[in-house]
Amino acid sequence: MKKLAPSILSADFARLGEEIRAVEAAGADLIHVDVADGHFVPNITVGVPVVEAIRPITALELDVHLMIAAPERYLDAFMDAGGDIITVHAEAGPHVHRLIQRIRERGKKAGVSLNPGTPLSSLDHVLAEVDLVLLMSVNPGFGGQRFIRSMLPKIAALRERIDRERHRALIEVDGGVKVDNAAEIARAGADILVAGSAIFGSGDVAGAVKRLKEAIAR
Repeated sequence: MKKLAPSILSADFARLGEEIRAVEAAGADLIHVDVADGHFVPNITVGVPVVEAIRPITALELDVHLMIAAPERYLDAFMDAGGDIITVHAEAGPHVHRLIQRIRERGKKAGVSLNPGTPLSSLDHVLAEVDLVLLMSVNPGFGGQRFIRSMLPKIAALRERIDRERHRALIEVDGGVKVDNAAEIARAGADILVAGSAIFGSGDVAGAVKRLKEAIAR
């Protein structure tokens, strides 16, 4: 089943708890938490205290996307805070395999993310170890960007490889997901679609979740 993960990067932080409860009630499948440090990407977003704060208010999995330098320094803190899925970038350092091992040792789901310009060959020695591959369909750091359409063949190529090699990894796509392209992204092979401004910037959170879920199901 295809899943929808609203990204709180685009939420109203003055009403964060209310907005998370609203998307959960509307049928969202996960809560996506974009963590940016101003070094790995040119923006600063949220940290461990926000994950701690939202953990008690939702039963959904917290899908924590670490867009940070030196992620090894913070893995345990985000897992202790309540992150269920911890995704690190392949570009963030030379020890991605070690990071994946640590996440799995803690009983959490491990993900690896690739920026738009990073080839799928970067997954050669870790694909069998991860639960999720997050393909960025914008250059990471900011919400509200336009979907990069050249990522569709990349999604399809990864789908073919995972199926052919019988890996368990799900494909997550993050960046520029809207009602008018969600079906196409899902058809290309995405299992989880992350949407931020399309939900929280819509003025109708419940309606946006419903429309995106319907598009994904098509």
